[in-house]
Amino acid sequence: MAKVQKVSTREFKEEAVRLVQTSGKPIAQVARELGISDTSIHQWRKELAQHGKEAFPGSGHQTLLEEENRRLKRELERVQQERDILKKGVSIFSREVRWRCAPEMGMKIG
Repeated sequence: MAKVQKVSTREFKEEAVRLVQTSGKPIAQVARELGISDTSIHQWRKELAQHGKEAFPGSGHQTLLEEENRRLKRELERVQQERDILKKGVSIFSREVRWRCAPEMGMKIG
């Protein structure tokens, strides 16, 4: 039987962390009361401490740094494709010029 993963909202995670910090209760007790694992609260606390307002971006959402990284990768891919197209164009153009100029320069073709 597959384990079903419970998805918690950003507000729920923030509230759970706030409860641990302000209630004076142990993390394990707060976790039991909320019906979640104490490991989850530990992870949420750590993420909130590291990322602040950007913590828990949600499904499909990214932090500003991840979004910038993704945008730069897309731009790099586009620029590399443009470069490759230009390389091929230069190659084709230079072959064509050689064929046209060869007789004028006294070169034999073939």
